[in-house]
Amino acid sequence: MDDVTVPLRPIALLLFALSLAGCAQYEAPAKAEPAAAGRRPNVLFILTDDQRFDALSCMGHPHLKTPHIDRLAAEGLLFRNHFCTTSLCSPSRASILSGLYARTHGVSNNFTEYPAGLVSFPMRLQEAGYETAYVGKWHMGEDNDEPRPGFDHFVTHKGQGKYFDTEFNFDGAERRVVEGYYTTVVTDMAMEWIGARKGDEPWLMMIGHKAPHSFYVPEEQHRHAFDDVAVDYPASAFRLDDKPAWFRKRLDTWHGIYGPLFDWRKDFPDRSPEGVEAFARMVRAYWGTLLSVDESVGRIYRFLEERGELDNTLIVFTSDNGLLEGEHGMVDKRTGHEPSIRIPLVVRYPGLTPADRPRVVEELTATIDFAPSILDVCGAPPLESVHGASWKRLAQGDAEGWRQSLYYEYDYEHQFPYTPNVRALRTGRWKYIRYPHGDGSPDRHMAELYDLEADPDETRNLIADPAYAGRVAELRRELDAVIAAAHDGGPDEMPLDQGIQSGLPEESIR
Repeated sequence: MDDVTVPLRPIALLLFALSLAGCAQYEAPAKAEPAAAGRRPNVLFILTDDQRFDALSCMGHPHLKTPHIDRLAAEGLLFRNHFCTTSLCSPSRASILSGLYARTHGVSNNFTEYPAGLVSFPMRLQEAGYETAYVGKWHMGEDNDEPRPGFDHFVTHKGQGKYFDTEFNFDGAERRVVEGYYTTVVTDMAMEWIGARKGDEPWLMMIGHKAPHSFYVPEEQHRHAFDDVAVDYPASAFRLDDKPAWFRKRLDTWHGIYGPLFDWRKDFPDRSPEGVEAFARMVRAYWGTLLSVDESVGRIYRFLEERGELDNTLIVFTSDNGLLEGEHGMVDKRTGHEPSIRIPLVVRYPGLTPADRPRVVEELTATIDFAPSILDVCGAPPLESVHGASWKRLAQGDAEGWRQSLYYEYDYEHQFPYTPNVRALRTGRWKYIRYPHGDGSPDRHMAELYDLEADPDETRNLIADPAYAGRVAELRRELDAVIAAAHDGGPDEMPLDQGIQSGLPEESIR
């Protein structure tokens, strides 16, 4: 693969977001700054929900400004090609904790608990002497807000939570409604726990934000931040002739651009030209929730700086999965397309790269890499038999032997019957997606092939072009081999695809 990890020349923070894409130049790898003798780094893991890769100004968003997250990138690492291996909240969160694909860890939908007895990276850190805490949206087990293994302090809620006045369960001892905006509330809780610690042990704090998950409700000061920004359906929404037929069947559904748009549109389906305004309001609200997340990052940065802990803390900012905002006529996630599977990753820790020598990492990284990477950076014992790999060496300029492709999987859901089974392979240049029926019979949906270098928006499906038949065969062989390895040689079991349905999902699980 031609992509390399490239350090950046020192640049002013103010210009970082504007110049990042074009300023990478080769320099000799910088020597990381070791933590004080005998000190292991703290870990601050900030997890948003449904944040697509380009919903950051340091990733080129034209309207959404995120200066505090940009600052982490300007003083650390920006991973430009980071992906989830299943674009669905619970499966992705389980992959983050375990380093495993969904088929192996067993959480294939949003209603399954993290498996009892499956060791996670917080468990390993806890065993290694870390004090560990989780605050915010857990989202594995819809009706369970009780403490989970691996955490000394655990505060969460049932289901999705609410943008205002959520009821939290504090360590299994007390449930109470905490008034205020969710993003601010969980940030306060995290800083309170860190500030109240008495010992010298290193700590792990995981913050699970609700934002920017639907139904989008920005804070009052951000509700009109993007009112003047014109938002239209993406051009790809109207280029469906060479796409699988199920794309068009999805258009009027819960996950289509003419459907209810998570209640932003009351009368649906609406294919009128005026119907785009409901879509625009939805997108602006999505952006608005992220302004509060960015402010939260700034608050915690200043808090750690004032405590003298900033440079001894591994800060990881990421999301569980991406989101389609009208691309291919779709909203939500689940599919194998770039906005659905590609997610942000920003890391700051001078023990990996000095704050005045930021790096852009171009290699393909994934949610399955978090567990091995964090344990590696912290010097804790690794998890056994994980599918992911540690990107610690990528951060320090060593990309030799790194993966050339990523595997993506999603299983059809009867509760949300708007996306088929998906199996996909993503390389540095190519994307191959197929849709197995689930019973071993031939696929009943057209496959997809995209040349991402020539067509990053995936507008031209090359699958039927004879000139690419050899490429398709090659990628299919590689995909089959990766599936076999990911499933430890076992069968690729999945639900039966029962087709795209038009009904709305049950209200309690939306």
